[in-house]
Amino acid sequence: MNWMMRGRLGLMMFLEYFIWGGWYVTLTTWLTHTLHFSDTAAGVAAGATTIGAMVSPFFVGLIADRFFATQRLLGTLHIVGGVVLYLTSRQTSFSSLYSLELIYCLCYMPTMALSNSLAFRQMRNPQTEFGPIRVMGTAGWIVAGLLIGYLRIESTAFPMQIAAGVSVFMGLYCFTLPHTPPLRHAEGKTGLASVFPLEAVKLLGERSMAIFAIASFLICIPLQFYYAFTNPFLNEIGVTNAAGKMTGGQISELLCMLLIPWFFRRLGVKYMLVAGMLAWTLRYLFFAYGNPDSRVWMLWAGILLHGICYDFFFVTGQIYIDRKASKELRAAAQGLMTFLTYGAGMFVGSWLSGAVVEHYAAGTTKHDWTAIWLVPAVGAAVILLLFLVTFSERRKTAAATDGDLAPQTTS
Repeated sequence: MNWMMRGRLGLMMFLEYFIWGGWYVTLTTWLTHTLHFSDTAAGVAAGATTIGAMVSPFFVGLIADRFFATQRLLGTLHIVGGVVLYLTSRQTSFSSLYSLELIYCLCYMPTMALSNSLAFRQMRNPQTEFGPIRVMGTAGWIVAGLLIGYLRIESTAFPMQIAAGVSVFMGLYCFTLPHTPPLRHAEGKTGLASVFPLEAVKLLGERSMAIFAIASFLICIPLQFYYAFTNPFLNEIGVTNAAGKMTGGQISELLCMLLIPWFFRRLGVKYMLVAGMLAWTLRYLFFAYGNPDSRVWMLWAGILLHGICYDFFFVTGQIYIDRKASKELRAAAQGLMTFLTYGAGMFVGSWLSGAVVEHYAAGTTKHDWTAIWLVPAVGAAVILLLFLVTFSERRKTAAATDGDLAPQTTS
């Protein structure tokens, strides 16, 4: 893959994650501090993305894989989504805001799997080529957070409006991306079997893949505590420019992303996944006992662990799935895992996190954050121990090469 193609795919990833980072990080801060929604309502709103993630495999399996070119579907979803997101930012009642947000998420969440699929289709060696391109997505999230923090607009609707404008631009840009036709013919079944083909579901029949899928679902339940409530937590305890400081997590993610090939060779799939889950446990413990004064280092440690938290589990998982599935089934397999993780797992986590935060509320503006963060810390630790003793990834040879760990060629 030449440098021009890498640049084009890199810009695609930059815009894809600038949009999400632009509106999602500060959503619950805006909802609770400015619109005065309850913590439970804020958790439910933060979980709208999970419903979009559960529906997204139907877009990927029925449309992207069968009927339309990936870049055209990406463009359409982003343009429509941008308009809906702007309308969402204008609402002040929960019912109207949530309804529009849900429509937006139904547009946006499929684009994550579609952008990954489009990128993989252009690569000859995904293990070495995907990481540097995906890094640009992290950079987009960082720039969004720094911009919002610099402008001091965390508790306003402006982050959502900025993301809406970028979404429309992203949609137009997608139509210039390489033509990526569907891999499967439109003829044949168009029901559930075409969304999650039997061959893709059968991947879960392999013990290691089944355990990975179950662990991925379960770990996403405590994960939603971080995504939904870190920003209001930091703002409540007196951390200034919380959105800007939270980008430290994405900076560490960027560095870890570049090191994924090195860690693959030395740790293998299992212990990269274990390290990711352990990092989530440690992060919540740091948040539980940190403060903006003498123990501010604990807050920074919790933020900076994000690179290991995300890359070692989710990006490793994406590459793991890509090499397990055949060329024709990769989009559907990625969609299936999106359904289980960003969909079902985080859907449960969004309701649970909101309920836990509201349960430990001390008045209208204060919370017992130590008790709150210990809940996901314990949950992540239990999942880690279960995964550690049950998962094994057998290699075909004693001396595996990089090729053994890489996804199959997609170009």
